[in-house]
Amino acid sequence: MTQDERRLLRLFRALPPTQRAGLLDYAEFLAARAAPEAESRASQAPLDIPRPAEENVVKAIKRLRSTYPMLDSKDLLHETSSLMAQHVVHKRPSGEVIDDLEALFRRHYDRHAGDQPA
Repeated sequence: MTQDERRLLRLFRALPPTQRAGLLDYAEFLAARAAPEAESRASQAPLDIPRPAEENVVKAIKRLRSTYPMLDSKDLLHETSSLMAQHVVHKRPSGEVIDDLEALFRRHYDRHAGDQPA
């Protein structure tokens, strides 16, 4: 185990359970963001992937990336990270953040499709 891993584990153990969950959500988000895109951007129409009744922010981001495979995740990175931080750090309710994420992805798709100016 590296020094950074030991430090992260020590910090994780010092957190209360709710903050541990937030840290894990954020770590999953970062890991998903770093993963190479498996989806092809060949499809020009969003896929019809319904929003589940119970969904966390990380899973919503994954669902939206699958729904809009034609979008470059790098173009969404700053705004997506900001919304994730609002949820994890500022405890903004996940439902509100997911609503904003859906609007963000839709806005980027509309620009991509030429329906809105950049």
